[in-house]
Amino acid sequence: MVAARLCLAAMILPLAACAVLQEKPEEVVAKRAQERWDDLVRGDFKAAYQFLSPGSRSVEPEEDYVKGLRRDFWKSAQVKKVTCDGDVKCDVEMAIGYEFRGMHVTTPLHEKWIREGSEWWYLFR
Repeated sequence: MVAARLCLAAMILPLAACAVLQEKPEEVVAKRAQERWDDLVRGDFKAAYQFLSPGSRSVEPEEDYVKGLRRDFWKSAQVKKVTCDGDVKCDVEMAIGYEFRGMHVTTPLHEKWIREGSEWWYLFR
């Protein structure tokens, strides 16, 4: 009987720990949005493309996506706020820095992220 209880406890405790350690959607999306923008600022457009939702990638080939972006345009990007509607859709507010006529400009940008399966994806429009 004691062995059975120990065995049951050994199975339940790791699951409980995983539930406690699971990140909130806002945290996961903030991290992924920042990673995507870090790729864009670095000019690694193929890496940034991998954050697009499967539906977005089905209608926007990687080659077209990469061709539509300007290398060395963005200078900085920072996630400012993430607001999620449950665990299926999030709105991300970004601050994007770029050069315009020799001046550094920062402008707000809003993105939509959706959850498909167990992953969060950028909804490209």
